[in-house]
Amino acid sequence: MSAPTLPSPARRPSSPPGAFVAIYKLLLRNLATRGRIAGIGALGVLTMIAAAVVGNAHLIDPLRSGTRFVDGGLTIFVPVGALVFASAALGDLVDDSTLVYLWLRPLPARVPVLAAFAAAVTICLPLIGVPMVISAVLVDGSPELIAGTAESVGVAVVAYCAVFTMWGIRIRRALPWGLAYILLWEGFVASAGQTASKVALRAYTRSLLSEATGVGLRLATFTAATGLIVPMVVGVLCLVYATRVLRRTDIA
Repeated sequence: MSAPTLPSPARRPSSPPGAFVAIYKLLLRNLATRGRIAGIGALGVLTMIAAAVVGNAHLIDPLRSGTRFVDGGLTIFVPVGALVFASAALGDLVDDSTLVYLWLRPLPARVPVLAAFAAAVTICLPLIGVPMVISAVLVDGSPELIAGTAESVGVAVVAYCAVFTMWGIRIRRALPWGLAYILLWEGFVASAGQTASKVALRAYTRSLLSEATGVGLRLATFTAATGLIVPMVVGVLCLVYATRVLRRTDIA
């Protein structure tokens, strides 16, 4: 059964004033549910508790241990948190066929995509970033680790939110598929060697952390510039592709 397409861009020439802000606020309210906040917040609390335990263990090299601890957060906590919120930003509306209500006025497809991305980043940066930075303080507290944590986590949150915003539009029931991607692809396949790591965001954010602290991490072989630029380019491309997909998606 062929799916109807949205009106062509020619019939959606510009965004009405305030449309972005209105959709952003709507999606922000939809995303900030008690269940999601409590679930990811609990992971953040557990991360900080674990950091406190590690920090009080009389470590021989606190900076090295702290860097590896933060790398563990970049491996699971950060991408999973971004997945939970970003994939649901528009994905929930696609899955339950309520996305049509965002199109009661003529809007370019980029408006809901950017609003969804912004809403996910707005929630994820403090909800994920703050516990990670506090964890860095609890484990070591050195300026290098704190700065490296803030930079790598910030880049990771923005990039993963862009990727999973696109997944929410492109893939039905994006959450389980996203978890499979995080655990199987980035966790195993892309960690198998240098070539495979080039297609995993984790390798770039890990490189940022390694460059900041001077502690070597496995497959963290990219320069700081590459570790910053590649995730941002990937994020932009994902949002562009999400806009194209949404323009052609059946929203009825």
